[in-house]
Amino acid sequence: MNTETSLESIPNESLKVIAFDVFGTVVDWHTGIARAVNELDLSVDGGTFAQAWRDGYQPAIQRVISGELGWTLIDDLHRMILDELLERFGITHLTDEQKSELNTAWYDLDGWPDTVEGLTRLKQKYTICTLSNGNLGLLFHMAQHAGLPWDCILSAETFTAYKPDPKTYLGVGKVLDVEPGQVLMVASHQSDLTAARACGLQTAYIDRPLEWGPNRANADRPDPANSYFATSLVDLATQLGC
Repeated sequence: MNTETSLESIPNESLKVIAFDVFGTVVDWHTGIARAVNELDLSVDGGTFAQAWRDGYQPAIQRVISGELGWTLIDDLHRMILDELLERFGITHLTDEQKSELNTAWYDLDGWPDTVEGLTRLKQKYTICTLSNGNLGLLFHMAQHAGLPWDCILSAETFTAYKPDPKTYLGVGKVLDVEPGQVLMVASHQSDLTAARACGLQTAYIDRPLEWGPNRANADRPDPANSYFATSLVDLATQLGC
């Protein structure tokens, strides 16, 4: 793992496509969800509710992966988790319309301060795309809200499989007609990168210590086997000569 350019070991010309995890890596979900909850005045701390909502994400995904649930979009999984949380927190006064509106708070997340500049610089030299478990509609609305300049939006929905299924990582190359080794997977979650590297992709870890808010440390640790380590997308762009 290098904090400086890795281009001596991985020639720059080998890289064609950069695929991005989105939640936490590109956008600040904790601040956005906490804000939406606080605006509803639900008598619960928005940050606490946001963390609980995100904590339900992996168990919900696993229900789909295990076959307990059939194919289910993230929008619908988010709503299932939300309904459970409202019951847990004793919040009973929201209408169905208010619940649906709160669920779309995941559409209106802001990028990190470095996001748009970093993506714009990387886009000048490489094809940039999402590779997120978020569904296509969610990612489209998010890109509009946050001004994310994607060349292509790819999702678990594209492949009817959730990460870390190899079909997702290998699917990037198939859709964009490049080899796995010509794709760089960018994420702030090492498990995502480990799965991508097992499929032959290059990997870049982005450090996002505030992903879970100021009161919860980022327990994730980057693997030295990653191709790059960066403190921001601007830092990654600099390392890649953009």
